[in-house]
Amino acid sequence: MGCASSIHISDRVVYHSGKESEDSHSPQQTNTTQHQGNPASGLPLKPPSCKTTLTEVQFGPMKLFKDPLQVLLVFAKEDSQSNGFCWACEKANFRCSMARTPESALECFLEKHHDLIIIDHRHSRHFDAEALCRSIRVVSSSENTVIVAVVKRPDREEASVMPLINAGFNRRYVENANMMACYNELLQLEHGEVRSQFKLRAGNAIFTAMEQSQEAIEITSEDQVIQYVNPAYESITGYQQGELIGKEIIEVPKSEKNKPDLLETINSCIRKGKEWQGIYYAKKKNGDSIQQNVKITPVIGQGGKIRHYVSINRPLNDNNKSDKSSERVQAESQTDIQSSKYKDRRKGSLDVRSTTSRGSDGSSQRRHSSMARIHSMTIEAPITKVINIINAAQESSPMPVAEALDRVLEILRTTELYSPQLGTKDEDPHTNDLVGGLMTDGLRRLSGNEYIFSTKQPHHIPGQLTTPLSLNDIPPRIAQTMENEDSWDFDIFNLEAATMKQPLTYLGLKIFSRFGVCEFLNCPEATLRSWLQQSLDPIDEVAALIAATVHDVDHPGRTNSFLCNAGSELAILYNDTAVLESHHAALAFQITTRDDKCNIFKNIERNEYRTLRQAIIDMVLATEMTKHFEHVNKFVNSINKPLAALEENGGNNDEESVKSILTSPENRILVKRMLIKCADISNPCRALELCIEWAGRISEEYFAQTDEEKRQGLPVVMPVFDRKTCSIPKSQISFIDYFITDMFDAWDAFADLPNLMQHLDNNFKYWKGLDEKKLHNLRPPPE
Repeated sequence: MGCASSIHISDRVVYHSGKESEDSHSPQQTNTTQHQGNPASGLPLKPPSCKTTLTEVQFGPMKLFKDPLQVLLVFAKEDSQSNGFCWACEKANFRCSMARTPESALECFLEKHHDLIIIDHRHSRHFDAEALCRSIRVVSSSENTVIVAVVKRPDREEASVMPLINAGFNRRYVENANMMACYNELLQLEHGEVRSQFKLRAGNAIFTAMEQSQEAIEITSEDQVIQYVNPAYESITGYQQGELIGKEIIEVPKSEKNKPDLLETINSCIRKGKEWQGIYYAKKKNGDSIQQNVKITPVIGQGGKIRHYVSINRPLNDNNKSDKSSERVQAESQTDIQSSKYKDRRKGSLDVRSTTSRGSDGSSQRRHSSMARIHSMTIEAPITKVINIINAAQESSPMPVAEALDRVLEILRTTELYSPQLGTKDEDPHTNDLVGGLMTDGLRRLSGNEYIFSTKQPHHIPGQLTTPLSLNDIPPRIAQTMENEDSWDFDIFNLEAATMKQPLTYLGLKIFSRFGVCEFLNCPEATLRSWLQQSLDPIDEVAALIAATVHDVDHPGRTNSFLCNAGSELAILYNDTAVLESHHAALAFQITTRDDKCNIFKNIERNEYRTLRQAIIDMVLATEMTKHFEHVNKFVNSINKPLAALEENGGNNDEESVKSILTSPENRILVKRMLIKCADISNPCRALELCIEWAGRISEEYFAQTDEEKRQGLPVVMPVFDRKTCSIPKSQISFIDYFITDMFDAWDAFADLPNLMQHLDNNFKYWKGLDEKKLHNLRPPPE
């Protein structure tokens, strides 16, 4: 009666419903009988055992005890599927509740905080299962609850589970009313996801212990990335969590008071999986050094490999001990405690003090930074050395010089040393918008709108154009359009038309053949062909060609700023950072490795594959425009200027000096980054007709984005790209002035490309001429 929720009790199942209705609780609607052990609405089940059995769960050294599983079933109507799960809960001796409406489901969950929720996702006319799941996930206590969606058996193609995952479901169950199937599903959930979540809940106690410890604790990954520091660490070092977490240890300054070989000693110990303990000088944020008793414990994880390092640091009360004494302790304190077993690592674990004593020791405020940052470090970063030299110089400098050096240090401690502080002229909105649209991630979401790209249909090659099996099978008319593919003036648009918008496969086969990519990868041409269709020294050449092929794969025609503002799935997945570039690189390897027939990497050695993969990823990520000036300035300072200095000093014939500059690993990376960057935005350096065509296409892409932003109510990232008012010549002039000229000057100085620079000059004059005539379009009007 009315809208108040009602509760119906069975011996093992509690029924929660909203507004009562005949069709939701009528016993006549089920053929289930009591002796079968199947629950029907309002009918009693087999009485449960009065004894409650606790399950013992081991979590590292902790012993946990788990109550019987609490299950919430959310089914608008009783049917064989809901009965199957009820029977399964009864058989497994789980505590089960049944809800008929979203409102009663939420009410029931808030009361009992179930371990497992099973929601009927088959009938949208009754309630929105995904909306209900989102509502439950809003409740903080649902963090460790496992939620399962019961879905219809697919008639045709299998549907993606991403909408369910995005709504908060942990997994799906394809409808199957067989009672044993339901029972087996519950058992797998209990021993799988539910038990894992139970252990994660216990992890809160461990974090509480670390948060209240008076010893500084730092946890890093095996790759020396800081993952956690506790409050004691913050108060001792002066650093805040946000300043450290996610950064590599090498970025944190170190004290010069340690013995020169101490780092090597520590590294040789912990890399073997052994614990190291001793005295170490740490450096606070303000530059002061302090002695600490440090213990570094490697944590062995999956595969028997070191997965984390835990550093526990206790400042010594007497900070004025002589260096000689500390060196003696350092030499004697190294331990060889084997830590490959968890129980052994418990020795010397953190000492958790009471909160009442915290801060009572006057020395606690003078504690300094922890030891974990020195793992695997054998050299300092050059910028750190510079900062340390300046710090030392400050001590004996007069006040004006010391203050000036403080300002220098502020600049040097930024992470964007090679990126200029951008300032654009108010009277040039085109440049402002290009900088805002290409070099930032844009404003964060200002509304509840979300942009979801429609599922792309696979591209089908028209029947009259067969895909070539090899280079020899390319049709003559297509081969003719590729005769001058190695020319800078090669017309890609003619090939696009001849291949019916499939130029990548044909051009890729020819270029890859010329550079011997198949031979390098030890893969047949058919595999390379399949890969080209799917996606879209020699290792550098191969990496550059593959990176160029995949660098824009699955590009949606929108900028990173747009995706971030729209809250797209990609922006969420990649944390609003290099969204598209990360997607291009990740998808390229997913496509390549998931299908053996197009896996061009399957025959190369593992280490070679790792090197090649890293080079490809680095090049694709280099096309992200927020790092544009950083890449260009590094190239100029590390390659252009040293080569120019050699030439000025008459040493340009010194092959060894030139070779040392060009072949160092760091500079080879810079060359490859500049190579793909110049290729990526080289349109202003193409022949005029090609330049005009590309300018039209990219302008249309930006116009479409602006239209979409207005329709979706999103921030308009580049307002100047309004198709009704935009001046394409002005936008091209701004782009060339701001991004292209300096970069291609640097590349020309390195590679000597007079034809490209002549095209750039001609094209700039062309756009300038249109702008001076106040023309907004790609071409002047016909006379």
